[in-house]
Amino acid sequence: MTTTLITGANKGLGYETARRLLEAGHTVWMGARDEVRGREAAEALGGMFVQLDVTSDSSVEAAAKTVAAAGGLDILVNNAGIPGPYAKAEELTAADAEAVYGTNVVGIVRMMHAFLPLLRKSAAGTVVNVTSGVGSFGFAHDPERVESTVVMPLYTSSKSAVTMLTVQYAKAFPELRINAADPGYTATDFNRQQGTQTVRQGTDAIVELATRGGSGPTGTFIDRSGAAPF
Repeated sequence: MTTTLITGANKGLGYETARRLLEAGHTVWMGARDEVRGREAAEALGGMFVQLDVTSDSSVEAAAKTVAAAGGLDILVNNAGIPGPYAKAEELTAADAEAVYGTNVVGIVRMMHAFLPLLRKSAAGTVVNVTSGVGSFGFAHDPERVESTVVMPLYTSSKSAVTMLTVQYAKAFPELRINAADPGYTATDFNRQQGTQTVRQGTDAIVELATRGGSGPTGTFIDRSGAAPF
């Protein structure tokens, strides 16, 4: 049985990823900061809830102990993230940057530090980092892509950092499969339901990477169409 942990799993892409992986036969831990919403989401799908705030050392460490005590972990999906303020670039502050990077980037480092011991014990240890095409330098410079029209300095650069973290962790731990997934412009609360894709379409790349059984390349960046430009 494959055991998977998804951060930010009580709604949106995390929730749909949990639903699809449960459907595929995984045992799924659904991590969420809010205990009430997290438990409701897990009960609705038949997953297992674990309280998990990626900005808190104590919360992440407690979650790692809970998952370890239950038998270990095969797949980690680092999905939790925040957009930061929808504000003009000149209005952004250092505090805004610390909040966005604290969740989107430092949160992944915190999760990796806590869960690597479990993942390295798995015969099919896998990490899927949910990044974004708006963090792609290739897409940002392509006038044919919608990503090139986005001006969100903090969120976009945090996702560039997530993609590079993916590459670096893949180099550091070649025994694991560590890859990044771009959901694409998906309608969720994250973007006020303005996305053009359904949540199922938005989770295609995530699910693809999470269902390879520990095989395939590592250190890559894909979207639902295939390889994406860094």
